Amino acid sequence: MAPLEHSNSGQEISCLKVPHTEPGIHSAIIHRLLLHFAKVSPGQDIVVICIGTDRSTGDCLGPLVGTSLAKLASPHFHLYGTLEEPVHAMNLNDTLDKINQRFIDPFIIGIDACLGQTSSVGSIQVVQGPLRPGAGVNKQLPPVGDIHLTGIVNVGGFMEYFVLQNTRLSLVMRLSEIISSSLYTAIKEWNRGFIPLVRREQ
Repeated sequence: MAPLEHSNSGQEISCLKVPHTEPGIHSAIIHRLLLHFAKVSPGQDIVVICIGTDRSTGDCLGPLVGTSLAKLASPHFHLYGTLEEPVHAMNLNDTLDKINQRFIDPFIIGIDACLGQTSSVGSIQVVQGPLRPGAGVNKQLPPVGDIHLTGIVNVGGFMEYFVLQNTRLSLVMRLSEIISSSLYTAIKEWNRGFIPLVRREQ
């Protein structure tokens, strides 16, 4: 689980935070992701790392997103972290080592759940820079991602483990559906626009 909701600190591309009930949430997330994808170099591999565990309702957002993306079987990105094979505190370092051995300078997208203020619960964030998994529950884990998406699943600041165990699965499912479909569409759209551009330059 990532730390509490992100606050923008003068980054090149500002943090996007959208309530899951917002009618245009898919379009907003896709548009913001496409802005970030402008930094992806030709031929650079895109790697999606979905962090979390199926043993905690609040912390299963990442694996749910990963499982949804795996069913789409896209050739445009490489996926780590599903309900069957979760990426969590115990194997995150090994997973990152495998990725670094397999790919040269990949563009990494991190996905995780986080806790936040009451008014932010149910929001999805798209943020430039790495997420810091485990920081919300005082675990020291390596940062993940060139960009990251988080779903604010519950209120933070007190008894985080208990709060995660008592998070509504319906909310986590809804957030995972929005994140997975928006990310899949954005990567597909980016590739659709990028390939003709490459051909024109050849």
